[in-house]
Amino acid sequence: MSRKVARELSFKTIFSYDFQNEEEHLEDLIENLKEETKEITPEDNEYIHSVVEGVVSHKEELDGLIQKYLKGWTMDRISKTDLAILRLAIYEIMYREDIPYKVSVNEAVELAKTFSDDTSSSFINGVLAGVIQEISQ
Repeated sequence: MSRKVARELSFKTIFSYDFQNEEEHLEDLIENLKEETKEITPEDNEYIHSVVEGVVSHKEELDGLIQKYLKGWTMDRISKTDLAILRLAIYEIMYREDIPYKVSVNEAVELAKTFSDDTSSSFINGVLAGVIQEISQ
């Protein structure tokens, strides 16, 4: 499995969790979505568990950063899809030193192009640019 597929599974799990919002079901969500693919390497498995659990445990912090860089938007106006993409990308940017910022941003934009509407990719790119600028100072 590629990191791109592992990231997509992580995104789907984060998105699904937003509707479940019960921590004891997190592992079940991860395992159910992993069944979609045939091969999961130990590295992919580590990545999936790390980012999903990290997003869930840092949700308030991630949402605070998202809120800070919304221009003319409120959190309740953001689609659940875009919110899951942003949480995943910001978590990677802040906590995964093995992933360059540029890769996290590019992959978030690609997820938006695949799973969201036409304007989401530029919206997500803008929010992530603000976050990167802040943490790079």
